[in-house]
Amino acid sequence: MRSEEEVNRAVDRYAPMVRRLCMVHLKNRADTEDIFQTVFLKYALSSVLFQSDEHEKAWLIRVTLNACRDLLGSFFRSRTVPLDQVLESAAPAGSENREVLEAVLSLPPKYREVVYLHYYEDYTAPQISRILHKNVNTVYTLLTRSRRMLREQLGGDDCEG
Repeated sequence: MRSEEEVNRAVDRYAPMVRRLCMVHLKNRADTEDIFQTVFLKYALSSVLFQSDEHEKAWLIRVTLNACRDLLGSFFRSRTVPLDQVLESAAPAGSENREVLEAVLSLPPKYREVVYLHYYEDYTAPQISRILHKNVNTVYTLLTRSRRMLREQLGGDDCEG
């Protein structure tokens, strides 16, 4: 079990990342807050000794993704929220990034995860492969396919970046 200081430091440091990950997966503010609490409760009760800040961050990402998947796969999850409601909270109306965010949110989860980790959290493909427990070549393939899907959705010719 971690001290209150450790938990508060982790919440201060990683709260935005955990919330964004949850919103990308759950598309629902209430479920995001539930998972947020679950993730940091698991952190507080965990006895894992982290080797570095990156190890701690990767652990929180893994726990967050697993908690989101558990919730999405649960039998009791019966309500959905329109994508417009998510977009209003994630990107202000008229924002240039709204169209891109819409396109990213419409990707299948396995593509959405790698795009989020690569472009929003600045992880490299080898780092993503360790976090998601996937082969690094699989991550490169997922990134390539997701870029192609985004290019088709957004109608651009040079969206490689």
